[in-house]
Amino acid sequence: MRPATPRSGASALSTWHRRAATSLSGAAIAMMVAVLSLALLWVALRLAGFDATLALGALWRGSFGTWYALTSSTLVRATPLVLTGLAVAIAFRAGVWNIGADGQLLVGAAVATAVGLAWGAQLGWLSMPLALAAGATGGAVWAGVAALLRTKFGVLEVISTIMLNFVAVDLVGYLVRGPLQEPSHAYPQSDPIPATMHLPILIPGTRLHAGFALAVATSVVLWWGMRSTAAGFRVRAIGANPDAARIAGRVDVARTTTNVLLLSGALAGLAGAVEVSGVTFALYENISPGYGYTAIAVALLAGLDSLGVLGTGILFGSLEAGALSMQREASVPSVVVTAVEAALVLLLLAISRRGSAASIIARFAGARSPAQDDVP
Repeated sequence: MRPATPRSGASALSTWHRRAATSLSGAAIAMMVAVLSLALLWVALRLAGFDATLALGALWRGSFGTWYALTSSTLVRATPLVLTGLAVAIAFRAGVWNIGADGQLLVGAAVATAVGLAWGAQLGWLSMPLALAAGATGGAVWAGVAALLRTKFGVLEVISTIMLNFVAVDLVGYLVRGPLQEPSHAYPQSDPIPATMHLPILIPGTRLHAGFALAVATSVVLWWGMRSTAAGFRVRAIGANPDAARIAGRVDVARTTTNVLLLSGALAGLAGAVEVSGVTFALYENISPGYGYTAIAVALLAGLDSLGVLGTGILFGSLEAGALSMQREASVPSVVVTAVEAALVLLLLAISRRGSAASIIARFAGARSPAQDDVP
């Protein structure tokens, strides 16, 4: 192996600095958007006649105000948002408009429940990883339907994945009223899964389960993979310009696109399996309150960056956790949180129209942008 030269070491360090600067600028923009959104929420609450200070105080107490609220509510709600946000981010990064993360999550939850009920009691500790793998496989297969329609019939995945969401909702409804319904047939839900399938609790005395650690590890692995592997380069190349990737980079666009869609579905399906194994412990008809749709906002606000998705997933998880407290203490409808989430995305889009992330940060800081600093 040829030893690294001082010049190559300096180049690698410079590249690392640029990547770090890009990640930091993205995080700074996300934070700026969050602050602006909270300011807008305060104004909207005042105009609607609510006690804005009391409502925002309740929002804080319900999300970050106590150790229990942070670990047992915010981070637990953030877990499926991070995993589905990663699913959306990696697909969008490749130019694949996977809007079906919610349906893939539902199918993943259903498959994991079916596997757990069928073999969980016999397999012991193996049932939990088997159920997670089954959930990821179910999500990938569901996304594979959209990939097949795109490859064989030219159906746009933005249409097929949306339609598959509705099919998945009805499929889960059929399962909890039919083959997987609990024996008394009194409730539209499955039997509880075996205890051996439950995810372990990370912090005793809280509800924070190992699914959050899995989400964090997945974010880090995808962040590294997108920047340091040939597969990650192909995904970014296709997302930037598929024609150039095919002609100049000799990338098999169709094959890579299919693989990305399958990976995206697997991540969303894993989120469903984690939700069953860590939170609900059974399959319900409304097991997802729209995690897959919220994940689109999570991914966009993060700039499709995997580590950014971890931060924005926790942000959106805190908003949803705090919504219940805001409704309970200040009588503010929880739907206001949905409006805040929409405001986050609109503000991000508005800011993005003003220029690149680096130039925005430089404009607000009154300093030179990294791009300007690179010019000799």
